Amino acid sequence: MASIRDYNVVEQFNSRLEEIRTKLLDQAMGEVLNDRVTELYQEHRRYMKAVLGTCFKKCKEDETIFDMIQSYKEDLKEKTSLQKEKSAEHLEVVSEIEDKEHHKALLFQRIEKLKKDQAKNRELIQSQNKANKDRLKKLNKCKDIFQKHLSLEIRKIQGEKLQFVFRNISHKDPDMVHTFLLQLNAENVYHIISCDPPLEKMAHLERRLQETNNFSAFLANIRREFVALHSGAKTA
Repeated sequence: MASIRDYNVVEQFNSRLEEIRTKLLDQAMGEVLNDRVTELYQEHRRYMKAVLGTCFKKCKEDETIFDMIQSYKEDLKEKTSLQKEKSAEHLEVVSEIEDKEHHKALLFQRIEKLKKDQAKNRELIQSQNKANKDRLKKLNKCKDIFQKHLSLEIRKIQGEKLQFVFRNISHKDPDMVHTFLLQLNAENVYHIISCDPPLEKMAHLERRLQETNNFSAFLANIRREFVALHSGAKTA
C-alpha cells in the first residue's frame, strides 16, 4: 500500500475527491435547477392561462363594444339621413315661404301703385270736372248775351253736353231752329256731337275751336254758316 506521505498519492486522492465533490455538486445543482425550472414552467403556465383568460374576456368585451359601435354607427347613419331629409324639407318650406313673401311684397307694391294711380286719376278727374264746370258756368253766364244778340239758346243736356239752338236764321221762317250738340271731353277738348242741319265746314270750324279755344268766334262762325245755307252764299 502506498504511503499517504507520497506526494503523488496525495495529489491523486485530492483530485479524486474534487471530482466526486464536483459530480455531487453538479448533480445537486441539476436537481435544484430541474425543480426551479419545473416551478417556473408551472408558474408560466398559470400566468399564460390567466393572460389567455383575460384576453378572452377582453375579446368578448371588445366584441360587445364593437357591436355597440356598429349599432351606434347605423343609428347615427339613419338619424343623419332623416336629418338631411328634414333639412331638405325645411329648405323647401323656407323657399316656398320666401316666394310667397316675394309675391306678397310685389302685390303690395302693385296695390300701392294702383292706389297712387287712382288718387292721381281722381285728382285729375276732379280737376277736369272742375274745369268743365267752370267752362259751362262761363258759357251759361254768356247765355243771355248770346240769346239777345245771336238769338241763341243754350241747353244743358245729360252727360255734360250742351245744345246750342239758333233762331232768326231764315228770314222766311224766323222760328226755324238750327242746332248743334257740343261736348267737352276728359282732356278739355271740344267735340261736336251732331249738327242739324249739317254744315259742310263743321269739321274745319271744330279744329279751329280746338286750336284757338275762341268760343265766341266759333259761335259767330257757326251762325254765319247757318245763314249762308239759306242765302245760298258760301263763306270763306
